[in-house]
Amino acid sequence: MVVASKGESPLKVFFAPVVAFLSMSATALTPIHNTDSVLIGTWAVDIDRLPIPPAARPKSVTIIFREAATAARRTMVVSIVDAAGKETTAETTYPLDGSATSISGSPEADTGAMKAPEPNVLVLALMKGGMGASTRIYAAAPNGKEMVETAVYFSKDGSPIMRTNYFSRTD
Repeated sequence: MVVASKGESPLKVFFAPVVAFLSMSATALTPIHNTDSVLIGTWAVDIDRLPIPPAARPKSVTIIFREAATAARRTMVVSIVDAAGKETTAETTYPLDGSATSISGSPEADTGAMKAPEPNVLVLALMKGGMGASTRIYAAAPNGKEMVETAVYFSKDGSPIMRTNYFSRTD
């Protein structure tokens, strides 16, 4: 039991360790904003491992993560060539603090928010027309050669769906 010394407030004695703990916890949970991320680079999806019928699979999906000119920001470019050969390219430059930013060129989203809780992880929340669209979690292997994307979204009846996509570094 902690006891206040003469002239010291009992509340100060009680709350000082709590404040110290919360300060340490906040520091430990602060997102990492460094350029050492193994996500930085160009990634191609493994088409054969996509969890959709072969005839519906895109011909290619490439994701590029790169440092942006502004500190603590990154650029993400997603290029997809669908099964019919039509190409779409979405792009955004986003802060890593979870604030919303616009996305151009995507048929799936017009706004996103991103956080990087670890150098090899990116969490991306997507919205289209004011409605939640999906959440994507990108996690690169420590060797920087493989990346997994977990896509979370909802079916028309509201059931949650998770899909895993596998990527390899191409640069």
